[in-house]
Amino acid sequence: MPDSTQLTDLQIALLRVLWDRREATVAEIAEALRPARDLAPTTIATLLSRLEKRGVVSHTAQGRQYVYRARVSEGEVRRSMVSGLTNLMFGGDVAALMSHLLDVGSVRPGDLEKVRALIAEAEGRKGKRGGR
Repeated sequence: MPDSTQLTDLQIALLRVLWDRREATVAEIAEALRPARDLAPTTIATLLSRLEKRGVVSHTAQGRQYVYRARVSEGEVRRSMVSGLTNLMFGGDVAALMSHLLDVGSVRPGDLEKVRALIAEAEGRKGKRGGR
């Protein structure tokens, strides 16, 4: 997978436009981001160029414009970034990450039940694979 572990919030914002639209020009991305961020098209073009060098986006030329597409899915970026964070901050210890998330008090009502269901589902998948 391309080097997507260290993406900034602005880079992720650009990718979200591409994930939502499948493809977009610099002008279309600027327009989509304008309510939250008023960025110059040259800034967006620079960011896209850097992402392209990293293999995260690609472009095709349509007339005088470049049309950009994400080369990675949102799920791939999420997995890569969470894995990088887990390795960097918790030495790869997923239980330590989960403990931290539970300790910081950001658990909303219903979250623990959802997590329990996800754990049960994961254990069920693991059991099926182990039985093959």
